[in-house]
Amino acid sequence: MSGIPQVQAVLAHIEARESEVAERAGRLRGQIAELTTRLGEFDAESENLQITRKTFHSLRAPAPVDDPPRVEALEHPAYQQILTVLADTGGPMRARDICEALDLPILPKHRGHPVQAETPGTPRHPRRARARLVHPAPPLSTSPPHRAGHLTQTSSRIGHQARTIP
Repeated sequence: MSGIPQVQAVLAHIEARESEVAERAGRLRGQIAELTTRLGEFDAESENLQITRKTFHSLRAPAPVDDPPRVEALEHPAYQQILTVLADTGGPMRARDICEALDLPILPKHRGHPVQAETPGTPRHPRRARARLVHPAPPLSTSPPHRAGHLTQTSSRIGHQARTIP
């Protein structure tokens, strides 16, 4: 039968059609896999949105706040004077300029910490001052020096207490 030209033409047509159908089926399977992945992503997002909606509905609305409490400092006359000075200038001002406008005394800038009293001849930097202490530290040990007869006793430290062992 393979010798008949019409049969060979039909078989060639069947083979061509079979390969074309197999190629289309492969493309459709790829599209199905891609669409299945996208569908899974949309399902997960939809589930998250449902959970969010349920959580949102379960929350109670906050009680309405009538008026926020007023701060008494806003009503202080000094605060009102500062606001008046700022409104008159129409722009930002330094603290020194505000003090001058209000006829307040201008104090010198703060230098160092008040606890770090300066001693003549010592540097201002605290780490550099370690070499020249004004008041030396007390000795670490306040016990009397050891004598030859007392070397036989031993002591051990337990916690924060010293104990003599007989």
